[in-house]
Amino acid sequence: MAEEKAKQTQASDMPDWSAYRGVMIVVEQRAGVAKNVSWQLLGEGRKLADKLETDLIAMVLGQDIYHLAEEAIAFGADRVYYCDAPELRDYRTRPYSRVCLQTIEEVKPEIVLFGATATGRDLAGAIATHLPTGLTADCTILDVEPDPSRLLLASRPAFSEKMLATILCKQYRPQMATARSGVFEARVPDPQRQGKIIAVPSQMAEDEIAAQVLRFIEATETFNLEEAEIIVAGGRGLGGPEPFKLLQELADALGGVVGASRAAVDAGWIGHEHQVGQTGCTVRPKLYFAVGISGAVQHTVGMQSSDLIVAINRDANAPIFKFANYGIVGDLFQIIPAITDSVRQKRAAVRLGQQETAQETAATVEGRN
Repeated sequence: MAEEKAKQTQASDMPDWSAYRGVMIVVEQRAGVAKNVSWQLLGEGRKLADKLETDLIAMVLGQDIYHLAEEAIAFGADRVYYCDAPELRDYRTRPYSRVCLQTIEEVKPEIVLFGATATGRDLAGAIATHLPTGLTADCTILDVEPDPSRLLLASRPAFSEKMLATILCKQYRPQMATARSGVFEARVPDPQRQGKIIAVPSQMAEDEIAAQVLRFIEATETFNLEEAEIIVAGGRGLGGPEPFKLLQELADALGGVVGASRAAVDAGWIGHEHQVGQTGCTVRPKLYFAVGISGAVQHTVGMQSSDLIVAINRDANAPIFKFANYGIVGDLFQIIPAITDSVRQKRAAVRLGQQETAQETAATVEGRN
């Protein structure tokens, strides 16, 4: 009884936001290809919208991007607002934020979500400043309260990443947040889904935009940790930078990439671009090797959604074993080379079998001729 009364009192202290309805996801794209985090957010947004019994809305900006509006419907959106214009071909803060601001003010979604990418953070900050409203950055958990509050519960690491803080925006609408890639799971797209696709006009002509994109230079990095299907990660237990060569050999044999814990990165053993965890990347690979990693929360929150986790550690009581599907207690300097050799042998056998099959097929065809 007391709890119910407290909820009613809390609701009465809030402004009337009944004009704001819907969960909006701003889809990020480059050269007509959507970032994975956008489809992941549509998957999570679908859950939030269903809880609130409202529409899931997508916003797509760019040039020649109508196909992304159709994809957004397939990934769960009920409505898609899209702006297709030459001046939106490359991301620039002013023209993108103008279109988003105009659309948000007209549509009045109660929640707006962005990917926590360089573009998403920049765009979300500009929009939140002009509305104005609050913005929670780098969320790892999203949930909502039902009527009457309909509050977005946006949780993110806090207090030197030792705790999760849940942040509420009670006095402003829409409620806005950015969320990390790899945290949420995208729905399986359904090409048969039906929804509304609504065109919106661009708000700025090219000659009104101060910044110009002269050339776009792709990064020279040869791996993408967030989208990797196989990751071999090392931590403090490696004892130095040299053992990462062993991890690289295993990753190469498996067709994966090398990751690292914060401790290994802070020690200078490997670059920050390899870091997995709250201050690094959140990943969701099919296979994750945790080698010499104790399993502190700062790291596990960034990889615990992996499909299959293999932990290798000398300490049988290491917390990482609580998250692992398979655990090996022992010396990584013996275990990793043994696994690498086994992988190489199996792959060599597969290639040999493929060659023999190809030769047999060729011989059969030749015999028939």
